[in-house]
Amino acid sequence: MLAPLVAEEDRTLLLLTPPSRVTSIPPMDLQPGVRAQHIDTDRITMHVLEAGPADGVPVVFVHGNLSTGRFYEHVLTALPPGVRGIAPDMRGFGRSDPAPLDATRGIADWADDVHALVRTLGIDAPPHLVGWSTGGAAIAYYAMERPVASLTLIDPVSPYGYGGTFADGTPCQPDFAGSGGGTANPEVVRRIAEGDASAESPFSIRNVLNAFYFAPTHREPPEREDLLVAEILLTVTGDTNYPGDSVPSDNWPGVAPGTTGILNALSPKYCNWTGIVDVDPKPPVLWTYGSADLVVADDSPLEFGTLGAQGVVPGWPGAAAYPAQPMVAQTREVLERYAAAGGSVRIEEFEGAGHAPMFDAKDKWLAAFKEFLGTTIG
Repeated sequence: MLAPLVAEEDRTLLLLTPPSRVTSIPPMDLQPGVRAQHIDTDRITMHVLEAGPADGVPVVFVHGNLSTGRFYEHVLTALPPGVRGIAPDMRGFGRSDPAPLDATRGIADWADDVHALVRTLGIDAPPHLVGWSTGGAAIAYYAMERPVASLTLIDPVSPYGYGGTFADGTPCQPDFAGSGGGTANPEVVRRIAEGDASAESPFSIRNVLNAFYFAPTHREPPEREDLLVAEILLTVTGDTNYPGDSVPSDNWPGVAPGTTGILNALSPKYCNWTGIVDVDPKPPVLWTYGSADLVVADDSPLEFGTLGAQGVVPGWPGAAAYPAQPMVAQTREVLERYAAAGGSVRIEEFEGAGHAPMFDAKDKWLAAFKEFLGTTIG
C-alpha cells in the first residue's frame, strides 16, 4: 500500500516553509514516509521529495543528468532516525521549473538553486550534500562557495568536466570540440521529447537506463522501472535544457560546446570543480563509485576519445592527440590533493556496480553512506 501525497501525521512538516511558498500537487504513489511538495524559492519553483523529521539533520540529495529526485526515493526511506532527507528535481528535470541553464557558469546554476532551496526551507546550519553524476559536480560547486557539513559523491562527473581532456585537464582541442550539447545522440533526444517509454530501440530511454545506469546483472522490478522511465521522460529537451546548443568546429569531431543547456554546463570549457582542493574548512568527503560504470569511466563508451579509438567516429586523430578521458583517475588525483591539503576522504568502490550503485549495490552503498554520515553527524 503506497502512501498518499502527504500523510496526515506529516502535515505539520509543511509549516517549516511559509505557506505562500508551498503548493499542493496532484497525488503521487510515493513510498511510505516520503512526502512531496512544490516550493517557491527566490530563483525557481522546485518539486521536492522529503522524508524524516522536520527538525532532523538536513541531507540534500542532488540527482544527475536525465533523472529526478525520485531516483533517491528508496534511499530516503532508509535514512537513519533523526535525518531529514531532501531530494529536489533540478531545473529542466522532473516537475521543477523548466528554467534555462546558463552553461557558461558551469554547473553553478544547479548549486545556486540548491542553496536557494536550503534558504527557503529555513535551514541555517551547513547541510550534508549528496550528489550523483552531474549532481556530484553541483555539490562540489556548492562547497566551493558555501559551508557544507559533508560531501558524498556518487560516480561524479570529472573535476575537469565531461569529454575531450588529457589527464591533467588540458583540452584535447582548443575549442573543446567533442564536448557539450552537440555530443548527445539525437535519436535519444528525439525519443525523450516524444515520450517514448518503449523498449523498441537501443535509443529508447528504457534501454538506455538499463544499459548505462545499472550493471548488466541488475534490473529494477517492472513497476519501479516504469516509474524511473516516466521520470526521465519529464526532461525538458531543447537548446536551453537537455542537451543544449552547440556550434560547428573545424576540429575533430566537428562539434564544440554552445552556451546553454546541461551538456554544455558539463563541458570542460565551463565545468571545473578542482577548486574544491582550496576550500577551507574542508568538509569530509565520501567518494563512491561502481567499478563497472560506463558513463563516468576512464574509457567511457559515451566519450569521443573512446568512440574515436573504437572507430565509431571516423577521423580520430589518435591517442596522442585525443585520448579517452581518464575520468575516474582525474577524480582520484584531485581528491588525493584534497586529502594532502588536510581534507578527509573516504573512497568506496563497489565491484561490478554501474553508474548508480545506490541501485545495483544498494545494501552496500547504504551501509557505507550511513556509516559515513554517522561519523560526520557525531
